[in-house]
Amino acid sequence: MVLALRSITMTTSNTAPPSSLEALDLKGHLTVHDISQCATDFGNLRHLPPSAVLHPAAVSDISAVIKHVFRLGPRSELTVAARGRGHSLHGQAQAPGGVVVRMESLRAPEMRVLAAGGLPCIDVSGGELWIDVLMESLKHGLAPKSWTDYLHLTVGGTLSNAGISGQAFRNGPQISNVREMEIVTGKGEVVNCSTEVHADLFYAVLGGLGQFGIITRARIDLEPAPKMVKWMRVLYSDFSSLAQDQELLVSAEKTFDYIEGFVIINKTGLLNHWRSSSSFKPKNPVQADSFDSDGKTLFCLEIAKYFNPEETDTMNKEVESLLCKLSYIPSTLFETEVSYLEFLDRVHVSELKLRSIGLWEVPHPWLNLLIPRTRICDFAAGVFGKIVSDSNDGPILLYPASKSKWDNRTSAVIPDEEVFYLVAFLSSAPASDAGSLELALRKNDRILEFCWKEGIQMKQYLPHYTRLDEWKAHFGAGWEKFEHRKRIYDPLAILAPGQRIFHKDMH
Repeated sequence: MVLALRSITMTTSNTAPPSSLEALDLKGHLTVHDISQCATDFGNLRHLPPSAVLHPAAVSDISAVIKHVFRLGPRSELTVAARGRGHSLHGQAQAPGGVVVRMESLRAPEMRVLAAGGLPCIDVSGGELWIDVLMESLKHGLAPKSWTDYLHLTVGGTLSNAGISGQAFRNGPQISNVREMEIVTGKGEVVNCSTEVHADLFYAVLGGLGQFGIITRARIDLEPAPKMVKWMRVLYSDFSSLAQDQELLVSAEKTFDYIEGFVIINKTGLLNHWRSSSSFKPKNPVQADSFDSDGKTLFCLEIAKYFNPEETDTMNKEVESLLCKLSYIPSTLFETEVSYLEFLDRVHVSELKLRSIGLWEVPHPWLNLLIPRTRICDFAAGVFGKIVSDSNDGPILLYPASKSKWDNRTSAVIPDEEVFYLVAFLSSAPASDAGSLELALRKNDRILEFCWKEGIQMKQYLPHYTRLDEWKAHFGAGWEKFEHRKRIYDPLAILAPGQRIFHKDMH
């Protein structure tokens, strides 16, 4: 066994790929010329070029490359990382001096909707985008049950983390809605796995940060897709009221289909922005005009109810009944009705706007934390308006989640409470704003330090650590199982080196 833990920042290797790797008989192709895009990611914080990029045309291409690297043994510096849309934040999809696998090149299997065991599902490639999975499913009047807010990500990428959005409180994360997968392990073996067949590998890969295998196929659960969404936003002047209402809604038998919160700190003209929107309109324009948001820290509850046009009256009655139970500021109810597709793909609209003004491909020093319910108010009191004094550099989101909807056999790590929150600080640092990146990174450090000093047992989502003690603390009692699974499925630590958990030893 030649497995060791990486505790220092990885350096770039300039080693060219061995001629034996270039000589492999592949259906796709390897290239050493178009590597620049694979040397960065959405976070735009680390730039580590590989020595080669694999564009697989079949699963056998991925298997052949990994088998070759495995046979080279521990003395070889080569590692392998799967890359979808490169939406990682700290170089997790990079392989310095190694081989990056461009998963979007893998088009097999073709998407296929079927009813396995009497329940609808869809077979998709691990490199397929969720937006395309949605479009194909909708042709059959169906859709996956759980989402991320942004759909232009690959299936394999989100399943390697968890996949969380405002539906997770009722349907669980995306990793709770997978029926089976095809995996290429760190030995190059192609394994079909499910809850019943090769179950340990199945659960290891889900939320496994790419450490145990590359997801080349997944079978995703589907449900009937609604046609329309009633989409609402309301405001709160104190965090505790927002949290109480979110927890009331996630525990109710009949509730909204989507629940999310966000924080607005020193953001003037908030209601003016909503008033001018072509979508959101105030429920009562006269009352809304009387509410002054300037200079205040506000908390927004974003909720949605899915429906079909023939169910509009019933849906409206259910919505009114739910709203009556909440303690938001009555004059701040804004609402709209959009198609189901428009609602799910809403972030892409913002992406296109940001791209058009050069503000998409900038550093994104994001921080995502899972906070237990019993400490969420302490966290809010110490962070919002204090450590974080402005939200103009990016949204601050809060998703309530239920532990019972997560499977503890997966590799994903969550707080040990039934209700917890994903708090996402989604900062951007454009080059035009000098010092903004350093400021955002210092802010993240202060938030983490606050949690440590106050004894808040949070967990990072999309975790980023560099030291053994940090990774052990992250996994807690699950570390031994995580390390054991690594020894079984990727004993030479070939896969996903950019996570900086395990290091391929150079004897």
